[in-house]
Amino acid sequence: MGDGYKTNYVIEDIYQGGFSSLNPDYGSAFLGYHEAIKNIGVSTDPRTANILKEVSDKIAPGQKIIELSLIDLGAPLDTITKQQMEEVRRLSKLTGVELTVHGPITDASGITEQGGFDDTQREMVERKLINSIERANEVNENGNISVTFHTSNRLPGPIWGKSKDKKEEIEAMPIVNQETGQLNIVRKDEKFRPYGYDEKKGELIPGVTLEKYGVKRQLNIMNDTQWDRELQELIVPKEHADRILRETAPLAQAIMKDIQQGKEIDGTKREIISRFQNAHEQLRDIHSHLNSVFSKGYKYGDEKTKKYFEEVAKQFGDQIKKTGGNALAESHAVQNLMESMRMDSLRHNKLETPQIFKPAEEYALEKTALSYGNVAFASYDKFGKKAPIINIENPPAGGGLSRGEDVKNVVEKAREVFANKMMEEKKMSKKNANELAEKMIGVTWDVGHINQLRKYGFEGKDVVKEAEKVKHLVKHIHLSDNFGMDNIEMPMGMGNVDLKAVMEKLGKRGKEAKKIIEAAHWWQFNQSSPVGPTFEMLGSPLYSSGMGPYINQVAGFQQGYFGGYGTSFPQINYETFGAGFSTLPTELGGQRQGGRGRMSGNPME
Repeated sequence: MGDGYKTNYVIEDIYQGGFSSLNPDYGSAFLGYHEAIKNIGVSTDPRTANILKEVSDKIAPGQKIIELSLIDLGAPLDTITKQQMEEVRRLSKLTGVELTVHGPITDASGITEQGGFDDTQREMVERKLINSIERANEVNENGNISVTFHTSNRLPGPIWGKSKDKKEEIEAMPIVNQETGQLNIVRKDEKFRPYGYDEKKGELIPGVTLEKYGVKRQLNIMNDTQWDRELQELIVPKEHADRILRETAPLAQAIMKDIQQGKEIDGTKREIISRFQNAHEQLRDIHSHLNSVFSKGYKYGDEKTKKYFEEVAKQFGDQIKKTGGNALAESHAVQNLMESMRMDSLRHNKLETPQIFKPAEEYALEKTALSYGNVAFASYDKFGKKAPIINIENPPAGGGLSRGEDVKNVVEKAREVFANKMMEEKKMSKKNANELAEKMIGVTWDVGHINQLRKYGFEGKDVVKEAEKVKHLVKHIHLSDNFGMDNIEMPMGMGNVDLKAVMEKLGKRGKEAKKIIEAAHWWQFNQSSPVGPTFEMLGSPLYSSGMGPYINQVAGFQQGYFGGYGTSFPQINYETFGAGFSTLPTELGGQRQGGRGRMSGNPME
C-alpha cells in the first residue's frame, strides 16, 4: 500500500485460533458469571394442576431446586388437591429436592377488574394470599419455604421516557381519586398563554408564551381545581341564605316573641318566619357540606396541612360555642371557616392543597404493603418460627410498582406493618419485631422483568442500576432473558440481559439466593428443557465442591446446545468407536476384544 494508507487490522483479527477448554471462561455462550448448580432451580408449568407429574419430570434430570408455579394462570390453586400437595412433599423428601413456591399473581392493593380500588376487594385478595401461604406450607415440613408474590398485576404504571439530555421523564401517570377509588391519567402537556412571566425579574412579559406542564404540575392543577370547586359550590347558596337571614332575622325575632306570648300572627308574618327558617336550614345544610369538605382536606392533606386544619377547627369550635343559636352569628362562623379553607389562605400559609387526586402507585403502595404485612403476620401467627418467607417480586417493567425503588418501598413498608402488629398484638420488643420482619419479608428480583425498561428508551446500564436499589433486600432470584421489548422468557444468554453486571450489583445476597429458571416460552416454542443451556451459560461447576471444570468448558464433550464435538476428540474418534465406551478395547474399559487394533497396540499379557 502507498503512503497515507493505514491498515485497521492485525493478524489475530483474521485468525484467532481455537479457544482453550482449559480456560474457565471458555465458550462464546458463557456470560462471565459462574453459578453453582445447587443454587439453580426450575419452575413447573403453571398451566397444569398435575404438579406431581411436573415435579417428577423436573427431578428426573437431576434438579435439586424446583419452584411450584401456583400462579393461577391456567390452573387455579384450588384445582390442586391436598393429596397432590402431600405427594409432592413426600417426593421432595425422598429425592432431597428443595421446593419453593410462586404464589398467585394478583393485586394486593385491591384494584378491581373495572379499574378502580376497593378495600373489600383488597381484603378478599389478602385472604387468598393467606390461603396460598397455608397451601405452600403443606409441601415443606422443615419450615421457612420461600413464597413469591408480585407487587402488582393489573395496576397500570407510569409511562417513562428519556429526554434528550438522558434524564428520566414521566410521559403519563395514572392517578386515583382517593374519595371514589377511580383511576384516571395525567399527561405532560404544552399550553399557550397571552403573556409570560420572568421569574428572575418578577415581571410579566406580554405576548404569546409556550409553557410546558409536566405530569406533577398537571396533578397539582387538578387538585387545586377540585379543592376550589368543592368550596365554590357552597359560596352561591350561602350568599343566598345570608341575604334572606339579614332581611328576616330582626323581624323573625320579634315575631317569635309574639308566638311565645300566644299572640295571633298574620300571613305576612308567617311568610317571614318561613323564609327565616328555610334560610337557617339552608345554612345548616351548607355547614354540613363544609364539614364534609373539611374532612377531605384533613384526610388528604400532608402533615403541615393537617396541623393547620386542627388550628382552624379549634377557632371554629370556639366561635360556634358563642353563637348561642343566633343564625347570623352562626353564618359568620361558617364564613370564617370557609375563608380559612380557601386556596388563597392555604397558599398564604405556604401549604399544599389537599391531595384528593394522588399518583396511583403511591396509593397502591400503601395498600399493597398493608396486605403483605398482614399476610406475613397471619403466617407467623399460625406457623411460628417455621412460617413461610414472603418474597415480593417486581412485575414486568411498565406495570405499576415494577421498578427497584417501588419494590424496596413495598417491602420496607410491609415490614413496618408486620413489626407494628407484632409489637401491638404479641407484645414483642421493637428490636425483635424489626429483626423478625427482615427475616419474614424480602425481595424476589426478576432480571428479565426489569430488562423491559429498554422499550421505554432506557439503556442496559440503567437496568443494572435498578438492582442496586434492592440489593440489601434480595432473598430469591428469577432467571429469564429477553430483548427488553416483551415479557418473553428464555434461558439466560439468549437475550440482552446483562446478568453478570446485575449479579455484581446484588452482591453477596444475590450470590447466596436461590435462582429459579423461568423460561416458559422456551418450553413452549422449543419443546426442550432450558436447564442445560442455562448451566452452560452460567458456567456452573461440574462438581458439588464448586471447583472446576465448568460446564461451559466441556461443552464439546457433552454436545450441549452451543457445543459440537469440540476440539479434544476429533470426528474420526466417533466414527471409529461411536460416542460411548462399549466399543473401546477391553484394556481401556470397553467391550471390544484387544489385539493389534489401530488404537490398542500390543495385547496385555
